[in-house]
Amino acid sequence: MVDDDFDPVAFLEDAVPIASNESVEEMRAFLVETLEAHGLDARVDDAGNTLAAKGATESDADTHLVFNTHIDTVSPHVPFEREEADGETTRIRGRGSCDAKGPLAAILAAFFAVDPREDARVTLAVTPDEEKLSTGAAALGLDADCYVVGEPTGLDVCTAAKGRFQGTLTLTGSAAHAAEPASGVNAIAGLEAALAVIRRFDDDRDPHPQLGAATLTPTTVTGGDATNQIPAHCELVLDRRSVPPETAEEFRTGLETAVRAAVADDVGVDFSLTDRPTPFLEAFATDEEHALVQTLAAASERAGGSGTVRPFTAATEASYFSPAPVVVFGPGVLADDEGAVAHAEREYVDVDDVERAAAALTDATRQLVG
Repeated sequence: MVDDDFDPVAFLEDAVPIASNESVEEMRAFLVETLEAHGLDARVDDAGNTLAAKGATESDADTHLVFNTHIDTVSPHVPFEREEADGETTRIRGRGSCDAKGPLAAILAAFFAVDPREDARVTLAVTPDEEKLSTGAAALGLDADCYVVGEPTGLDVCTAAKGRFQGTLTLTGSAAHAAEPASGVNAIAGLEAALAVIRRFDDDRDPHPQLGAATLTPTTVTGGDATNQIPAHCELVLDRRSVPPETAEEFRTGLETAVRAAVADDVGVDFSLTDRPTPFLEAFATDEEHALVQTLAAASERAGGSGTVRPFTAATEASYFSPAPVVVFGPGVLADDEGAVAHAEREYVDVDDVERAAAALTDATRQLVG
């Protein structure tokens, strides 16, 4: 079923006022209602994902394209506002306007407009908690040929992103009176060697051709129990922004091994990744020459975008779809010349960009699977 009558801006004006920072139930109901109003069967799975599909069955499809984005937003909710010029809305403000209800509006326009050929399938998969633990995306279990993930990219086609891991380095010693420091093992003193390892951790690693160098940043530190006692423990939290092909486990074992080799033998060393119920968002990179990338970049340029192909600067659920070809694309920006936009009090998206993104996605989707 083809529906060219969907208005992505009108959808966005209805969606942004719906708070989805603490619960997505109302927003999800609105999304399901919208899908059904346009003649599509929608279902919500056990993980809270909203799913709909068009075209061939999964087993019969030679080409399967998935559209993915999310309906949850960060706190606090920011009220909806319109900016107008000459009696027309030019900018929509409010929480979720660019992250990621604006991209959702553009994706829906393409999803409704495409008429897949007999051997093609298009799936819409909208997740409920991308901003937190990605339990929805982790449960999707899709096996498609290519994926478009809706995020604010300024209409650029983003083919890669760094991953994000977090863990705690624990150094242990033995407590003693501070007046007799040699009678104990000072865990905090072990940080000197550990921090040197952290600073040099990536020195021998080549930067990724699209993403550049990985980063490893100490963020918080705690240790010791009393000001007159040799500290028997110290904990250092580390933020890792990874590049392919590093996995979370490779990072964990590599760092622990390097620190163990550097600190004194009588200091205990343990590095544990932060416990979470879903996999970390790992780095991904799609070949810039892939048809998905080139088709969408050309369509974006025709629609008024720059046609730029570049990395995305934030971790996304695109990680869960790699190594299949995946791109991140949508209207809006994470930040502009004035500062933060997404996740900020001033979050906004320009109406023209929503319409351009919708046109680009519709154009590209028709070429890929229409």
